Amino acid sequence: MMFTIEQRNAIRDELIALAQADENIVGAALVGSSATSLQDDLSDIDIALQLAVDTDEAVVVDRWTRHIADIYGLAHHLDVFAGSTRYRVFLLPESLQIDISFWPNDAFAATSDRFRLLFGSPRESVASPPPSPERLTGYAWLYALHVRSSIARNQPWHGLTLLDDMRDYILALACMRHGLNHHQLRGVDALPSQVLASFVSARATSLEANELRRSLRDHVHLLMQEVGEFDSALAAMLRSPLREIGDYVP
Repeated sequence: MMFTIEQRNAIRDELIALAQADENIVGAALVGSSATSLQDDLSDIDIALQLAVDTDEAVVVDRWTRHIADIYGLAHHLDVFAGSTRYRVFLLPESLQIDISFWPNDAFAATSDRFRLLFGSPRESVASPPPSPERLTGYAWLYALHVRSSIARNQPWHGLTLLDDMRDYILALACMRHGLNHHQLRGVDALPSQVLASFVSARATSLEANELRRSLRDHVHLLMQEVGEFDSALAAMLRSPLREIGDYVP
């Protein structure tokens, strides 16, 4: 049975109390949707913990993992690292996701506006700079090259997955242009309907080589449009190679 909002909130409050009672934890904050009023019935629990000075991080992570497994049950967990911070992502049997990030004492800080301090003394916030449109553009044309190669080498599944990756970068450019959150494409559903419609029609509908080529050509066109919106000089430089990529037929 899937978790309820009441169960999620009770577990969140119990974990906060556990952090307050843990001598190795000197700060904590709710982050992500947990820190806002945007939670819905499928939202996860997201807590950032500040470790005390000279704390053995691995010991604390192991202790918290055993506690969660013993009290709530644990289907699996995954570690994601960002610099010196470990994000341990827990999956409970009821499909509830719990994200606990373990921050070195001198690194604990708000990295976005979705940060609600519970206790402790975070350092001054230092938000990571967003990727530039030029960088997103570079990834998009790089994937376009590999899509072309995959189609030519009769690797349709590889080409299809690379088209998806290419599209993500173009969508990120579109989100950035419209002032929407491009991180993990969280703002994509707020793009104008006509913009989204062009991406729908660009998607490949089969693994046939001609259809993959058609999809690549349409994605290249979308990329050229987005690049032209923010940097006409770069668009002019890319026009010739992008056309070669989109029009390639062996």
